[in-house]
Amino acid sequence: MSCYFRILEDVFDAAGIEITKENRKTVDLAIHELLGLATKHCPTAGRAFKEQVGTDPKARAAFAAKLARRLKS
Repeated sequence: MSCYFRILEDVFDAAGIEITKENRKTVDLAIHELLGLATKHCPTAGRAFKEQVGTDPKARAAFAAKLARRLKS
């Protein structure tokens, strides 16, 4: 599991996403795209998520909705 996935468990739950060995890479790439990251460096993604979304429940719910839409497309 990507190192920052542990801080997104509530986001995955809200998006209806179960992280599996098969979808982990796809989810990781979608998160990087949503955060506007070109790098696949795990700590960078975690920091970017904390800066852009943080702990605000509304922001996390909005990110979850974006992630769910991105993965369904």
